[in-house]
Amino acid sequence: MTLLRPFTPGIFLKYSQLEHVERAEQIEHPIIREAFAMLGIPSSQHEITTLADIPAGTGLGSSGSFTTALLKALCAHERRLLLPGDTARLACELEIERLKRPVGKQDQYIAAYGGITCFHFERDGSVHAEPLQVKQEMLHALEDNLLLFFTGFARSAGDILKDQDQRTKQSDRSMIDALHYVKDLGFRSKEALEQGRGALFGELMHEHWERKRARSGGMSNSKIDEWYELGRKNGAIGGKLVGAGGGGFLMFYTEEHAKLRAAMAKAGLEEVRFRFDFDGTRVVFS
Repeated sequence: MTLLRPFTPGIFLKYSQLEHVERAEQIEHPIIREAFAMLGIPSSQHEITTLADIPAGTGLGSSGSFTTALLKALCAHERRLLLPGDTARLACELEIERLKRPVGKQDQYIAAYGGITCFHFERDGSVHAEPLQVKQEMLHALEDNLLLFFTGFARSAGDILKDQDQRTKQSDRSMIDALHYVKDLGFRSKEALEQGRGALFGELMHEHWERKRARSGGMSNSKIDEWYELGRKNGAIGGKLVGAGGGGFLMFYTEEHAKLRAAMAKAGLEEVRFRFDFDGTRVVFS
């Protein structure tokens, strides 16, 4: 993301669309418009261009990453210091409080902090971050054994998340129980990784996937179920559909890399290679 001051007056935006407006309140892109308003940035001369390796609607937290990057860039441009916790907090305020989106805080916080990080979400709204106490050997195993494949389905998580949010606020017993289960699973996954038990982590992924599918009818579809079972038959210990569900990326944990890659390639799924980032949202040029 780059911020420049063009000679032509106004605010220029280049994302999936092009915008040129005179005042910030005229901006159509909701996140950019609210970022200008929240930070109190004057409507002078700005140019914002965004680039992404992964399309939106694929479950990889693109909205949270975009918001933290935008806030960080705008504050750097205005010569304001913004620490990771502040970046995440402001991003959550923008998306959840201002735009009323039915999302959690995890995407914004992990984008801001980076790394393999544990977050404690407190009842009072505060969030505490701490690094996972994982050995280097386990870290390398995670990078090697987690494989990511694009299903070809892009979706908006809004409907799924809105349903879950409404049922939670209505104290729906099944939804509350499901959320408690996810919390417990988080502690179990943390323990497995810190003990260096990668295979157990893979089994927990599978357990979570089964429960997640049962929780919401829009979580999967027949094709995704078919690919998931294919992965399980070809070396995957466990896996999940990343994000709220309905499309995006299938992630598997496997110790049989070649076998799984061959099966997924034959099924027509493209693998996306990745490495962990430990810097979080940052300014690379100023």
